[in-house]
Amino acid sequence: MLGENFGVKKNQTINRRMFIIGAAKLIVFGGIIARLFSLQITENKKYLTLSDKNRLREWRLPPIRGEFLDYFGNIIAGNIKIYQLHVIPEEVEDFKYLMVRLKEILNLNNSEFEKVIRKKNKQKPWETLIISKNLTWEQFTKVNYFLHDLVGAKPVLSVSRNYPFNDKYTHILGYVSEASAKDLLNNEVIKSKHVPGLKVGKTGLEKTFENELIGTNGIQRYEVNAYGKRISQLDYTDGLNGKTIQLTVDTEIQKLCNKLLKDMAGSISVMDIYTGEIVAMQSSPSFDPNLFLFGINQDDWQLIRNNQLKPLVNKTLSGLYSPGSTYKPMVALSALENGIINENFKVNCKGKIEMYGQTYHCWKKKGHGLVNLKSAMKQSCDTYFYEIARKLGVDRLKKTSLKFGLGEKVLGEIFDIEKKGLIPDTKWKKNNLGKGWVIGETLITGIGQGYTQTTPLQLCQMTAQLANGGFKIYPKIIVEENIKTAEEIKLIMNKNAKNLDEKNNGLQDASELLGFSNQKEHNRLFKNSKNIKLVQEAMFASTNEVRGTSYSSRIEDPKYQFAGKTGTSQVRRITQVARELDLSTSQIPYNERDHALYIAFGPYKDPRYALSIVVEHGGSGSSTAAPIAKKLFKLIVDRHELREQTRIQKAIKI
Repeated sequence: MLGENFGVKKNQTINRRMFIIGAAKLIVFGGIIARLFSLQITENKKYLTLSDKNRLREWRLPPIRGEFLDYFGNIIAGNIKIYQLHVIPEEVEDFKYLMVRLKEILNLNNSEFEKVIRKKNKQKPWETLIISKNLTWEQFTKVNYFLHDLVGAKPVLSVSRNYPFNDKYTHILGYVSEASAKDLLNNEVIKSKHVPGLKVGKTGLEKTFENELIGTNGIQRYEVNAYGKRISQLDYTDGLNGKTIQLTVDTEIQKLCNKLLKDMAGSISVMDIYTGEIVAMQSSPSFDPNLFLFGINQDDWQLIRNNQLKPLVNKTLSGLYSPGSTYKPMVALSALENGIINENFKVNCKGKIEMYGQTYHCWKKKGHGLVNLKSAMKQSCDTYFYEIARKLGVDRLKKTSLKFGLGEKVLGEIFDIEKKGLIPDTKWKKNNLGKGWVIGETLITGIGQGYTQTTPLQLCQMTAQLANGGFKIYPKIIVEENIKTAEEIKLIMNKNAKNLDEKNNGLQDASELLGFSNQKEHNRLFKNSKNIKLVQEAMFASTNEVRGTSYSSRIEDPKYQFAGKTGTSQVRRITQVARELDLSTSQIPYNERDHALYIAFGPYKDPRYALSIVVEHGGSGSSTAAPIAKKLFKLIVDRHELREQTRIQKAIKI
């Protein structure tokens, strides 16, 4: 009986254990089946994508940068094909051996070799390592010859920036170089498109229009094995080229400006007096931006950096100079506009004046005698302008100067290096120097000295607005679509002048009454057009009449005839001893010589272009700067017809 009960209990225990084990198996197998179902059916797309990510890999290619063109469509900053040597470290079996061989074949010095090693250590193993950014043809053929022994090395054809006119456009275009950590931090567009070796704008228009120029990356898709090694290329997508930007600059005139300023420090600016288009803008000396494309060597860098003429400084936009006598047309206009003088106002110049124990000299020791506005401007009589500045005062002079663009940036935010300059008044001195204005400072301000600081481009804009009859223009260096022609702008200016006549006759319109006149396009900058004409005639006399300061640089042919004003800007106080010695420019140490300046517009009978010239430490404006204008104006006028034909062709295409 006991045996039977024991057997029953034993069977029950076995059955219970088998049930538990069976149930456990069922649960385990059920879980496995459910998981397999999840992997194969429910999450199929997810794991297929992950599998592809392991099997496929994308490589981004450097974007192709947009080009810069001059006004006539010539490429002034483009792209050229270059040879490079690439290595993908993960595909190299013996990286150390490969680098030793490449060092021998390419004649890499220790510094270049170590630079490559450092770069390799910073990159991911599947990223392209650029061993040489610009192989010569000899190096390229040599690498290909030994390619069987250089497993993992890939000679490739790539694209790089190129500046075909070398140093002619450097201070306008700037240059590109490899993107730095700062570039990536400050610009999201650069960061999103960055690949090893990407070049970005560092200065000038290359930097300003970086986001438009950079283009988009091309994409290469490869199938890779478990070790990440490329097996085959599956797809290739071309990137989009960056935007092409056209400038208003004429290369031929720009080249002549460069030639005329050779071995000198200075600036030349040329501007259309109606459209505001900048025809030339040269700062000298310059440097070749191609030197920076693949990293400038120390010798070249030191030559540029240590040059006493400062080729790295854009003198047209960043150079601040006392305008000297080129400021006298503005002083004369302000005095006329404020009713301080008329064309017959005369001063007897005796070579100097005394005021409060201080002597103020005219440049001509014996004086000019009795002079009126025209003869004073013609001979650049300082005594005359001392007197009218005294009667005018700096506060009213500043208002007139600001109207004509002095004291403000000419091109807005196009160039981040452009300076505003300084047109002082009594309030400025009190706020900045904590002192009151004195009469002697007014006198020297009247001849463009003292606190007054201008850029060459500001002087060019001022001259252009005097030349067009006293109307506001909007300087530009980029060709814009649907821009108004000079003829259309003239009509607007004539309409604004007519409105002024109606105002003077008591027929002022509602907008004038509400004080909106200054909001007009190409609004007038004068009260009386006769005053502008008087200044123009005085500038003409300065260049084209006997005893004019730039008479020796005149052109008698009416086709090329221009009007101008010389300027000599002091860089130091002239002592009594220096006056008695009366040394020639060549006898004075370079850094103590005066700056030479000249402003002009022409052709005089039907003006179209204005220019400004500054030669640092050039001595006299009449002997150094004015002769440059004579050589330049002939080409400017001769190129005008071609420029107009090109403009018409562009209008037809639009």
